[in-house]
Amino acid sequence: MIKRFTLGSLFLIGFSIALYASKVDTVSVFSPSMQKGIKTVVILPDTYSQETRFPVLYLLHGYSDNYSGWVTKVPAVKELADQHGMIIICPDGAFGSWYFDSPVDPSFRFETFVSKELVEWVDRNYMTIAKREGRAITGLSMGGHGGLFLGFRHQDIFGVCGSMSGGVDIRPFPNNWDLAKRLGSQRENPENWEKYTVMNQLHLLAPNSTRIIIDCGTDDFFYDVNLRLHQELLYRNIPHDFITRPGAHNWDYWKNAVKYQALFFSNYFDAVKASPAPSGSRHRERR
Repeated sequence: MIKRFTLGSLFLIGFSIALYASKVDTVSVFSPSMQKGIKTVVILPDTYSQETRFPVLYLLHGYSDNYSGWVTKVPAVKELADQHGMIIICPDGAFGSWYFDSPVDPSFRFETFVSKELVEWVDRNYMTIAKREGRAITGLSMGGHGGLFLGFRHQDIFGVCGSMSGGVDIRPFPNNWDLAKRLGSQRENPENWEKYTVMNQLHLLAPNSTRIIIDCGTDDFFYDVNLRLHQELLYRNIPHDFITRPGAHNWDYWKNAVKYQALFFSNYFDAVKASPAPSGSRHRERR
């Protein structure tokens, strides 16, 4: 039997193939620090091959979501991998991990997992640019906290970092989002709440030590803490991009914001590729 296609149907088929040319896998990455496998989505661009190396974007989900949140709720992230020629990694951050190593619950070691174990696994298994200049990290809400927290604390691993609607200062929210389960109550453990908030990592930054992009809507309940972070970075003369526009804490905002963040990271990768590596660099490739 011969199947016949109209010109219109052929166009739609071709468009569909182009739209989903990237390859999406769900893998389990073993975490030695937590002694379990962590599910992770891997998006490979349509140009992926064994002949070249690709930059990597680590894209973190928010509270109460999981590793599949980005690809199911914003399918266009697959197109971003194709458009910008980057690998996108979406790890599971569990229910309320906040992407740090919990000082009160040893079963939550997501700073170690994402910044060390996952990065090393990805570099072993894919054709990556295995150095800080080839890695970006960002996320939404809890993942926005994770993007900046890990980006600031591990500048030898990530050359550029970002946040979308991030909980960048957790201290005003002592009763929310399982934070007390990960840090202990604020009243009894105030030092943990000071140590594990993005706002208190700024001493780790020097002008231009890392590239930073922050995005938050004016109707978001995290807008005030994001504005304060922006003002503190300005006070410290830390260059960064700060984007704000009407919008709330929802997927309508994030599906738009992630496009700007991917472009920001892509421009960073392109600029690094175009400039010669400085002699005597302190940052060494990790393989």
